[in-house]
Amino acid sequence: MTSNKKPINLALMIALFVSIVLTMALSVTGILIGKKISDHTEKTLSEKAMTTAQIVAHSSVVIEALEGKRKDADIQSFTSEIQRITGVRFIVVMDMHHIRKSHPDKKEIGKRFVGKDEVKAMNGKSYISIAKGTLGRSLRAFVPIRNSTGKQVGVVSVGILLNQVKTAIAQSTRIIYIGIGFGLLIGIVGALGLARKVKRILFGLEPFEIANLLQERNAMLESVREGILAINRQGDIVIANAEAIRMFQKVGYHDRPIGENVENYMPDFRLSNVLKSGIPEYDQEHKLNGMVFVVNRVPIKVDNQVIGAIATFRDKTELKKLVTQLSGVKLYAEALRVKTHEFMNKLHVILGLVQMKQYDRLTSFIQNITDHYQLEIDSVSKLVKEPILAGFFLSKLSYAREHGVKLTIFGDGTLPLSKNPKIIDDIVTIIGNLIDNAIESSENSSKKEVDVFLEYDGMIFSITVKDSGGGIPEDLHENIFKKGLSTKGENRGYGLFLVQRNVENLHGTLSFSSNEEGTLFIVKLPYQSKE
Repeated sequence: MTSNKKPINLALMIALFVSIVLTMALSVTGILIGKKISDHTEKTLSEKAMTTAQIVAHSSVVIEALEGKRKDADIQSFTSEIQRITGVRFIVVMDMHHIRKSHPDKKEIGKRFVGKDEVKAMNGKSYISIAKGTLGRSLRAFVPIRNSTGKQVGVVSVGILLNQVKTAIAQSTRIIYIGIGFGLLIGIVGALGLARKVKRILFGLEPFEIANLLQERNAMLESVREGILAINRQGDIVIANAEAIRMFQKVGYHDRPIGENVENYMPDFRLSNVLKSGIPEYDQEHKLNGMVFVVNRVPIKVDNQVIGAIATFRDKTELKKLVTQLSGVKLYAEALRVKTHEFMNKLHVILGLVQMKQYDRLTSFIQNITDHYQLEIDSVSKLVKEPILAGFFLSKLSYAREHGVKLTIFGDGTLPLSKNPKIIDDIVTIIGNLIDNAIESSENSSKKEVDVFLEYDGMIFSITVKDSGGGIPEDLHENIFKKGLSTKGENRGYGLFLVQRNVENLHGTLSFSSNEEGTLFIVKLPYQSKE
């Protein structure tokens, strides 16, 4: 099922993902660093205010003035100078009655301290406080003032306005946020570059297109009848389709080759040679545990570099079977040609008789032809109701006549339509090869006769083929069904092999006898009627 939603572009997806991750990472980092710098700045300013307050609290000028040994104006002069040097917003010295002795605004001198956060300092404690005074909200450091005997004679308050604190914090963190901004910009540019790079590596394909290609590739690999085996540059097996695994199991190899080195899994398969040489090998025969495969080995090249190799292979016996089936089709066509040739000759005779106005002879000639073919059709149709087999027998009758051999088809009982039509092709292969061999064997004999006897008892279909040839040499009897064994030359010897193989596939039996007077084959096959 496919979705109507348009898939997101891979480049856009990568850019967005990297940008979001980078933004979150830098933002969290910036916040944490900013908070730390903010706390550090505030702590630094607090320490500065406290240090300044302690300096003032230990000043002999301030102590003596609070004891009445100096003028109050000396306190204002002293604190103003310290304030200018340290850069704090205010330094306020007050006596034990909370009355200011110094202040940045001279009008506030002599008035009561504002803020109500000086009480603990009046009790001899030093601390930092935030409160609102005459100059606004400020961070204040309070330190008690004691004389040489340890008696508290006043309190000093050093303050830094909070807006100054915030300004200092903002100046400290501004550089961080500028760095985050540049980092984000560089990250986005890098993400776009990475996305383009990934797209180039993937040949411009989107993820859903790659998934579709993978599914299509797997479907194609599993649907072909050839075994397919591919290895990478290191010689490890990376692809083995179902047909390849089936063949490997058939010859005794285990069914999990992927990931194994081809030299360890199949030492003599020679696929590594193609990987090294880069030269393809086509239609090579390779034997594995008694089975012969026809193998094509081809190197896989990318940018003229060999990155792997692939082999396609098929059981040679199956190929021979296909060739034999194609030969059967050829025999059908040949039989039709024979029929055409026969009728053309007869048409010429008819034309001649018409031109000679020999109508009585013409009538007799046509009657003989009709009776002959009707006899053949009637005799075959009585024996075989399966139309493919019946047509096949009729074609063999014409084929035998062309080769000068008398083919007689007779039997006991009638063969009905098969419950399993798929077996008819195998039966045609069995009978066709036996009749062809019999005709070929009888061509050079004196009698030139082939008899085919058909019998069906409701369960078993029996075929007996007897020829008048010279027989099969006795020393070949044991190996007569061996593939490739023939006394008729090269590229022969597959007919009887296929006969035996098809008989076994149909769970039937096959026997023969042979002497100087000819050869007799008997085939018995399980056969269930369609009815």
